[in-house]
Amino acid sequence: MPLPTFDHLYRLADARPTPIPVAVAGGADPTVLAALRRAADRGWVRPILAGVEGETRRLAEEAGIGLEGFTLVDAEDAASAAVAEIHAGRASLLMKGRIATPMLMKAVLDPEHGLRGGRSICQVVLMEIPRDGRSFLLADTGIMIRPALPKKVDILGSVVEVAQALGVETPRVAVMAASESVSVAMPETAHAAELQRRNEAGEFPGCVVQGPLSFDLAYAADAGDKKRIGGPVVGAADAMVFPDLASANLTVKAIMYTADCKFGGILKGTTHPVVFMSRADSTETRLNSLSLALGTLK
Repeated sequence: MPLPTFDHLYRLADARPTPIPVAVAGGADPTVLAALRRAADRGWVRPILAGVEGETRRLAEEAGIGLEGFTLVDAEDAASAAVAEIHAGRASLLMKGRIATPMLMKAVLDPEHGLRGGRSICQVVLMEIPRDGRSFLLADTGIMIRPALPKKVDILGSVVEVAQALGVETPRVAVMAASESVSVAMPETAHAAELQRRNEAGEFPGCVVQGPLSFDLAYAADAGDKKRIGGPVVGAADAMVFPDLASANLTVKAIMYTADCKFGGILKGTTHPVVFMSRADSTETRLNSLSLALGTLK
């Protein structure tokens, strides 16, 4: 089964019997409020907005967005207040609103009151290219700058977990590099080959790992034909694990601004799903990210 389209994730969210309470760190943003209004009206979520209440109400009034059914938590420290809603059992999801990433991560990573899980925290993006009928996951696109091999094992585990939650029983994972050959001048190629070796040895069950692979080989079957490179992941990657933040972020942004695509992102490695995208993202992207988070809930 391939990864779902966002239209499919929307339908799944529409079919939920009850809305999921979501704690939002920083509600004073028109795209955040518009996305939450639409999600609440569709029965997806019950928003809990943490932040300076007066600012949120003023902005909502200016934007003509009603706050009926929303709970507002007045707090100077929006991130800590939102995370506290999770710990109190009043919310099941955390959502990044109008707040700087370092402020949110400080609350998420707090050793006593945060949301640390069993793995390193990373961002997983679901990218859909309607022209090609393709959907695939990318990680880590937002947190770890230069993950060492043990961190890449965590990233691999997270993308596999997301893919399986979305219905892909045995995800095909490409470990990315600029070359498909192992080179001492490019340590990431050795990491990719090691992850493939360990997968073949049975260390990472429930997935198929191949690397190093360049983007063209992971995405397009004809690239494999031209380069005479085969394998179970060539042209068929369900997920791509990148060597560092720069390569992952540049790839995502390049697709965002040059292709007809849909995308959304969440954090993994946390105890609860975190809807996590840029402050510059659109209402549609925030809705996509909410649908992705809801799609991974058990």
